[in-house]
Amino acid sequence: MTDENKTSDILIVGSGAAGLTAALNLASRFKVTVLAKGALNEGSTAWAQGGIAAVLEPGDTFKSHIDDTMVAGAGLNDRATVEFVVENAPSAIERLAGLGVPFNIDTDGEGWHLTREGGHSARRIVHVDDATGWAVQEALIKAARANPNITLVPDMVAIDLATGRHEAARYSGSGHVWGVYAVDRASGKVELFTARATILATGGAGRTYLFSTAPKGATGDGIAMAWRAGCRISNMEMMQFHPTCLYNLDVKNFLITEAVRGEGGRLINPQSGKRFMSDYDPVRMELAPRDVVARAIDAEIKRDGLDFVHLDISHMPSDFVRGHFPNIYEKLLTLGIDMTMQPIPVVPAQHYTCGGIVIDLDGRTDLPGLYAAGECTESGLHGANRLASNSLLECFVFGEAAARHIAASWDSLPPPPAIRPWDESRVTNSDEEVVIKQNWTEIRRFMWNYVGIVRTTKRLERAAHRIKLLNEEVADYYGHFRVTPDLIELRNLLQAAELIVRSALHRHESRGLHFTLDYPETAPEAVDTVLVP
Repeated sequence: MTDENKTSDILIVGSGAAGLTAALNLASRFKVTVLAKGALNEGSTAWAQGGIAAVLEPGDTFKSHIDDTMVAGAGLNDRATVEFVVENAPSAIERLAGLGVPFNIDTDGEGWHLTREGGHSARRIVHVDDATGWAVQEALIKAARANPNITLVPDMVAIDLATGRHEAARYSGSGHVWGVYAVDRASGKVELFTARATILATGGAGRTYLFSTAPKGATGDGIAMAWRAGCRISNMEMMQFHPTCLYNLDVKNFLITEAVRGEGGRLINPQSGKRFMSDYDPVRMELAPRDVVARAIDAEIKRDGLDFVHLDISHMPSDFVRGHFPNIYEKLLTLGIDMTMQPIPVVPAQHYTCGGIVIDLDGRTDLPGLYAAGECTESGLHGANRLASNSLLECFVFGEAAARHIAASWDSLPPPPAIRPWDESRVTNSDEEVVIKQNWTEIRRFMWNYVGIVRTTKRLERAAHRIKLLNEEVADYYGHFRVTPDLIELRNLLQAAELIVRSALHRHESRGLHFTLDYPETAPEAVDTVLVP
């Protein structure tokens, strides 16, 4: 990309569902640059196995979808946001179909095949087999590549937002966002990308935890950058955990679908050999809701000092198991596990970041010139727990909303002033990359042990103490050495961890995804946790 191309009309950080939706909606009028941290399809969108929720069949209603979302969110959702997203869902699906997303067709050939997932009171999930995210990502990339007004730049790792304090002229104190500084993975050179408006679509912070279903790049970058620049962050304590992720030190994010439990899989404590769900939910057993099962597994692991529990479906006929779970069966075989004959080692894993950058219905953040969409935000849609298949939906609706507001207010958005280039005059190349790896591992381990599914004030305070010490160490390292992608991610990961812990300590109740033994009751009033820089 040439230097003159590094100034565009709109800059988008993130090439997933939210970022590319915004880009495609803006490109009819404006020059748009999209930065991807790695390959264009490496974000969370491509990993989404489920589908997209929308009211599409007779008998289903917007009110029903809204109510289901509010119930899942334990009252912490913003109703106006929920109504906005749900009412815009059917048109978002139509546009995706228009881009060529091959949604499954019903057996009668009359319309799309709709599935139903936990928490939904009707069939309303459109899908492409069990790989909806991949199909959506491919369609969006294809459309973006074909558009001459969209420049896609892979392997650009954003470091920080360029704001008023980076202006080349006298410091104005302006909080206006003019773009980002980013390091090129190939050259190691820091580049400055400027624009009239910037959209953060950087995904969640799942890799803050030892076990996560998120891709390796989910290190809370956008959330951390927005916080450092002056944006409010909300509800970061609301981390969703999936109960059954494969326990394997080499393959850390392979999901074992809930359908394995639905078809007769049993959860066993490997130390005692005992089936344990009867101790936690004797009626529903393994079919209890996600958060109940995740807490039960977590309790067994913590009490007995285990690394994992067993999920066993080997008592079912082997043809049945292979027929129902061909992909999981084949994947496990490559790892030396035959699920028709032996149990699967599983742990809960972080699955979705429900909190993030505070935005309004136009995707606007607290800073002029800065918008955000998708998992890096707290829009008010998810509240204290995300309803299944509402996450991709949020990306499309808010990607489009941000684009619409930018286009409508274009004349009031000033062109970027001269911004100072990145200064590397006082730093050297690191000779201690092992420090980054050590700190990264330590953060993910104490976040898992102290700030996981079940929390206590004492554990949270221990985590806060470790974060304080690591903050000093990482700040010192950042101040003395040239930035690398690993250092940038470590810095953001630590910032995300601090925001999660601060938020969790602030909430003196158990609600939705936040469960603490010190405050097991739910407060009568639902109040957002809002952190102000």
